[in-house]
Amino acid sequence: MTLTMGDTAPDFELPSDTGKQIKLSDYRGKRVVLYFYPQDDTPG
Repeated sequence: MTLTMGDTAPDFELPSDTGKQIKLSDYRGKRVVLYFYPQDDTPG
């Protein structure tokens, strides 16, 4: 799936740094910044 600017992000769930599962939908109605970066130790 490709997203473009202004699209609604699909819901997803990931572990936090404390091990607690966090879902994007937990923050519905709040401002959220999503930051994506290339995998560590890769060129680019």
